[in-house]
Amino acid sequence: MANRAERRARAKGNGGVPPQYDSTNGRGRKGMIDEQQLQQRSQRLAEGKKGPWKPTSSVIEAQDSVLDTDPNDYNPPAVHAPHSARNWARVISWIVIVLSAIAFFVVMWLPSHPDWAILIVAGVFALGVISLFFTAGNPKNNPNLDQYGTAV
Repeated sequence: MANRAERRARAKGNGGVPPQYDSTNGRGRKGMIDEQQLQQRSQRLAEGKKGPWKPTSSVIEAQDSVLDTDPNDYNPPAVHAPHSARNWARVISWIVIVLSAIAFFVVMWLPSHPDWAILIVAGVFALGVISLFFTAGNPKNNPNLDQYGTAV
C-alpha cells in the first residue's frame, strides 16, 4: 500500500490528456499520422521547397504603393433601369410591398382601426411578396454570383 505522499504525487503527475479525449488509448503516438505536419509539408512542396522546415529570416523591403490607375474608371451603376416586362413587374412588386408596409403602419396607428382595412393591407402585402417569386429571373443569370453560386 502506497503512502499518502506517493498517491498524491501519482494523482498530480497523471496530467496529460483525459482518457475520454485520448485517441491513442494510452499508446504512444508512434505510427499515427500528424495531419498538421502533412499539410505544412504539402504547402512547402507546393512552394517548391524541399526538406524539413527550418527557421529562416528575411528582410522584406517596404514598397510605396502608388495608384497607377484611376479608381473611378470602373463605376457601375448601382441601379439599372428596367429593360423588360419582367423587370417592370418586379419594380411594381417592390413598390406594392413598400406602399402596403407603409399603409399597414398607418392603419395600425389609427385609433379605431377596422379589421377589414388591416386584412386588405396584409393581403396586398402578401400578394406583393408572392409576386416576387413569379417575377424573379433565372438564378443562373444572376450577375452577383460566381460560377459556384457564391455571392460576390
